[in-house]
Amino acid sequence: MSEREQVGREVMLGLGIDPDAVIASVAPLDDRFGTTIVEYAFGDIVSRPGLDLRTRQLVTLALLAAQGGCGPQLDTHIPATLRAGATRAEIVALFVHLTPYVGIPRSLNALYQAKELFAAADSQEGTP
Repeated sequence: MSEREQVGREVMLGLGIDPDAVIASVAPLDDRFGTTIVEYAFGDIVSRPGLDLRTRQLVTLALLAAQGGCGPQLDTHIPATLRAGATRAEIVALFVHLTPYVGIPRSLNALYQAKELFAAADSQEGTP
């Protein structure tokens, strides 16, 4: 395992993201792409100095919501953002703040995604 992959795995695990699950999810399509995500996205980029992990995760949520069509990634990154120290209220405020920049549909989709995840978390183990 490369040092980049090890760093990426540590960052992902700290956010509650299973690197092996990410790798396995794309392995039938490409045997290297999942490892590239771990090494590059998390090992090279997310682990960089300059921004704390909470801020990085809030930015990630904003970008995923702005792109639209990123429901599975929001499902991963909303809980990760909570684990990084953001609150539910901050996540909701972020998605509302995006409205004049990305439009109501994309903001609303992100809000609905958060609502579902918050409800699922509450029913499974209490409020995170």
